[in-house]
Amino acid sequence: MILVKIVQFFLSLSILVIIHELGHFIFAKIFKCKVEKFYLFFDFGFSLFKTKKGETEYGIGWMPLGGYVKIAGMIDESMDKEQMKLPPQPWEFRSKPAIQRLLIMVAGVLMNFLLALVIYIGVLYAWGDEYLPTKNVKYGIEATEVGEKIGFADGDKILSVDHVFVEDFGKVVPTIVFDKAKTVQVERNGSVVDVEISEEDIALMMKERVITIRVPFSLIVESFSKESPAKTAGVVKGDQVLMVNNQSFEFHDQFSSLIKENSGKQVLLTVLRNGQKVDLPVTLSKDGLLGISWKPNYAQDFEYKTIKYGFFESIPAGIARGWDKTVEYLKQFKLIFNRTTKGYESLGGFLSIGNVFPGVWDWQAFWSMTAFLSIILGVMNILPIPALDGGHVLFVLYEMITGRKPSDKFLEYAQIIGLSLLLLLVLYANINDIVRFFFK
Repeated sequence: MILVKIVQFFLSLSILVIIHELGHFIFAKIFKCKVEKFYLFFDFGFSLFKTKKGETEYGIGWMPLGGYVKIAGMIDESMDKEQMKLPPQPWEFRSKPAIQRLLIMVAGVLMNFLLALVIYIGVLYAWGDEYLPTKNVKYGIEATEVGEKIGFADGDKILSVDHVFVEDFGKVVPTIVFDKAKTVQVERNGSVVDVEISEEDIALMMKERVITIRVPFSLIVESFSKESPAKTAGVVKGDQVLMVNNQSFEFHDQFSSLIKENSGKQVLLTVLRNGQKVDLPVTLSKDGLLGISWKPNYAQDFEYKTIKYGFFESIPAGIARGWDKTVEYLKQFKLIFNRTTKGYESLGGFLSIGNVFPGVWDWQAFWSMTAFLSIILGVMNILPIPALDGGHVLFVLYEMITGRKPSDKFLEYAQIIGLSLLLLLVLYANINDIVRFFFK
């Protein structure tokens, strides 16, 4: 499972980096710049593989933080100061007109956005679009502890967000968060209730799961945790849990609530095994866990909607999907700097990114995630920060507007500062991962 996630992560990252750097490479060649290196990952000190074809060295570095194309006469990640001391040559980046340098720098980001659109077109053509309509969540929602604190309750049926109907149930929470919704309208016990949403609630939604689909109770044991109270008590794989303390359940949240109420206590678990009922005394963990896992069959209990696209239909649909995902990410990005929502606390590094891939190989999930990561990479790279493409673009635009080109020394210092900031950001994001995964 973990190995599959790792392989998918590195395959996706490799595709994104190569396509991004290919954009810089192609435009550099179009404008007759000398490209000295084209690397997947960084090769500080040494490379894992390299070969030279023509004037360009192609290789794979050992540090998977991205990649680079080294264009002659350009202050970049290589920090080649010696070359910059020499007189400019016609084939160097610094000798080219500002508009050509601008196009070379934005080409990587452009390729990332184009890649995302192509992937979304392909995904919709191959698999279509499947989702659970909000109106088909017939049993309502199951609210977590965080969801209950916000004001949701088990069985609530989502009607609208700020009085606007959300067709796809999977987009309810993102709509609340990204649009900074003030209220959510729910049907509760036959009446319409407004659930008030504060900025503090949105902050909680960014960190924790608040609602999920309420499902009928049906629990067939698939596996056990390392220290499983249920396994110790004699529960075996394939057992179907029927009752706890002789109490049956209509919905899964009712079962979860009873288990939690009896944390650390002994309960009587009734299971169905080979057509026979078996009673097993189980002492629950202090956290109120049985130490078992199962897989709800949502497709059996709920009516999903599937939209199929022909080849020509998939093109505008894929472009629309790419646009929606970009807008969604930009809204999410704005929340990072909000002091109330504290989105920066949700920043994640390699563990978070790798964990979004499924534990089994699923091409649809892989390509969908790769497309979204391509959008993220494009947005991040166009930020006006030195060492990123956006930093180079900022300086070229300054030159085009003022007619004054920043000095090589200024660009060198800006590159050092930008690289330092990026490394600190990467360090912060990965420390967040370590804290979340190992200390919470």
